[in-house]
Amino acid sequence: MRDILHIQKKLVPDLVQVMEKRYKILHRIFVAGTMGRRSLAASLDLTERTLRAELDLLREQGLLDAGTSGVTLSEAGRRLLEELEPLVKELFGLSELEEAVRLKFGLRKVVIVAGDSDESDDVKREIGRAGSRVLAQSMEPGDIVAVMGGTTMARMAAHLKVSAPMKDNWFVPARGGLGESVDYQANTIASELAKRTGARYRMLHVPDHLSEDAYQSIMQEPNVREVVDMIRSARIVVHGIGDAATMARRRKLSQETIDELIRDGALAEAFGYYFDREGRVVHRMVTAGLRLEDIEAAGTVIGLAGGRSKGEAIASVMRFGHDDVLVTDEAAAEEALRRA
Repeated sequence: MRDILHIQKKLVPDLVQVMEKRYKILHRIFVAGTMGRRSLAASLDLTERTLRAELDLLREQGLLDAGTSGVTLSEAGRRLLEELEPLVKELFGLSELEEAVRLKFGLRKVVIVAGDSDESDDVKREIGRAGSRVLAQSMEPGDIVAVMGGTTMARMAAHLKVSAPMKDNWFVPARGGLGESVDYQANTIASELAKRTGARYRMLHVPDHLSEDAYQSIMQEPNVREVVDMIRSARIVVHGIGDAATMARRRKLSQETIDELIRDGALAEAFGYYFDREGRVVHRMVTAGLRLEDIEAAGTVIGLAGGRSKGEAIASVMRFGHDDVLVTDEAAAEEALRRA
């Protein structure tokens, strides 16, 4: 495929450019669901006249459906996008970037979507969609899947589809709640994933940040202990990656602790642990949820994060060395490689 693309770029560069343009139109409509012509033209930096001609052609090919609220992808359009994805990764140079990141951090698999989620919410949705596909491919009957909270995790849950109900599977929150919007809490995401797959789920109704005394007390509760045991035996863990200082504030750590984290060189946070530039753990929290040894024992650990601003944090967590799969965007991947 790579050789054919190379020949096409040399002999018929216009053909490659046209294909790339039409793919971007279809993909933008797919991500948005339904789009009006004016907003679509603005988002793609095309004139309305140019876009109208492209949309007419794509409709004639049966790839688009038009309605009063805008255009949507037809089923044929969706299938074509799926078939085009490997080819487009080669066109955009994403396949080479995926392999470079995979080798640099010793990962089993890397999936990169085009763009920068710092600049476009559509890219963040695409990370969620790609993450849902990775999760669906990773699950086996009887698996326990532990998931973290956050906006990217919520987008992943919204896109998950499986070919058949997974009645023997369980989804559990990896940690307690952060006290933020209920839509983004791990409990909510676990229940949404279960509903979308026909699986079962358990909830963990405890705060994420506990004192030692509170932890010892809560762990005496049989119901809590039962859920925690399930969480700690998860075969698959799905988590986000955040900036250390930002996540410390969200977890309502004291200013003294935050200052200490910064002095210790903490750059990244994932599953409640804080990592420095070399991937060393510089701070851990007392929590009723996943521990470091549970992450190390899991069969598959999937990290989802994007945006150039998170590139250094991603590199830090990948250096920790216990992720198997990374789903990210182009800008974050480039920055992670640069920081590495």
